[in-house]
Amino acid sequence: MAGQLILGLSILVGLHELGHLLTAKLFGMRVEKYYIGFPPKVVSIQRGETEYGIGAIPLGGFVKIAGMVDESLDTKNLSATPEPWEFRAKPAWQRLIVMLGGIFVNVVTGIIIFVALTYSNGRYYYDNSDLKYGIVAHQLAQEIGLKTGDKIVAINGKAFNDFADVNKVLLESNSYYTVERNGQRTDVLIPNNFYEKIADKANAGQFIDPVFPFKVGEIGVGMPAAKAGMKMGDRIVKVNNTPIRFYHEVKAALAQYKNQQVTIEIDRAGQTLTLPMKVTEEGTIGFFPDSELQRRHQQFTLGESLVAGTNQAFGVVFDQIKAFGKIFRGEMSAQKSLGSFITIGKVYGPSWDWNRFWSITGLLSMVLAFMNLLPIPALDGGHTVFLLYEIISGRKPSDQFLEGAQKVGMVLLLCLMVFAIGNDIFKLF
Repeated sequence: MAGQLILGLSILVGLHELGHLLTAKLFGMRVEKYYIGFPPKVVSIQRGETEYGIGAIPLGGFVKIAGMVDESLDTKNLSATPEPWEFRAKPAWQRLIVMLGGIFVNVVTGIIIFVALTYSNGRYYYDNSDLKYGIVAHQLAQEIGLKTGDKIVAINGKAFNDFADVNKVLLESNSYYTVERNGQRTDVLIPNNFYEKIADKANAGQFIDPVFPFKVGEIGVGMPAAKAGMKMGDRIVKVNNTPIRFYHEVKAALAQYKNQQVTIEIDRAGQTLTLPMKVTEEGTIGFFPDSELQRRHQQFTLGESLVAGTNQAFGVVFDQIKAFGKIFRGEMSAQKSLGSFITIGKVYGPSWDWNRFWSITGLLSMVLAFMNLLPIPALDGGHTVFLLYEIISGRKPSDQFLEGAQKVGMVLLLCLMVFAIGNDIFKLF
């Protein structure tokens, strides 16, 4: 987990700062330092006017451009006449491009990752028309009025194909599902604050799943199912006297017999067998289901991947905007929504999977671009606001003002970081 987090952040931060470095050098600005990671310094090398190095704290990075008021707050030379190779001596439009260089590179990186994944893997999805048995309504779904067996036929009045869309709509406000229940159609409203409950780790798996028939898939070594002689391909017919047809039914039945002995009736190639076994304290017997629900696959050409991957990349940004909108409207708690590198590390997961690694890294690249564009002093977005003001008004903010704004921004970011880390630590306990 830590290795994936460090590698992912190092790639993204390194490319972000490289965007600043290349655009600065393009306009003849002197770049004094380029670092991945924060001090203390681990290793560095001098090439021309620039010191390239790696810091010991692998959670960020920076470039130091001569004549620029940045997080280093090194302003001792700003009282002198600007040198032609300094940031402050260049036209505002060039400085603006330099400040947007990192964001641009992160956006391009995110798009490239998503396009490559789309072209390589295609798209696997459950088509809503194939879910003929409807949904399993877990606790949170029941709270808003959904029931097991419901068929969701429309979202906000529109038919849909990809079953994953039922979760995407939760970030929107004033949304509803149209469900078919016992031959009748009814609308189920989604509360505007519902996404906060879904996003809560404590509620994981408590919304909806497709109802699906199944066979026994992989069986855990040493688990009750293995000890009793269950095999891949078996069909569970009964748990004690409870008939079983779908996977959610066997889960519910076993949950009633935690730490108890049960009798599992199975169908093995037309032969009925009875297997006694003890259910674990978690309410399981140790097998993965082999779903008989059809999962569709869509392969993309390179041209189609460019469109689909780009849409997926910018979809991350649009979701961030929707989430911020919910926070500002009081529909979602900032405390439950914000996380630090601890949360990011958990998303990467404990095991190494290259598809998951690049998917999360692509997502983080777009998030990093979005967050850096926020108009907060000390972020690229804050510098951009001041430069746009200068371009529009023709008046450049003083170095003293920029220095003060940088300090305020750094305090805000520090407070936000402390809040996010503290929030994550609190969640651990």
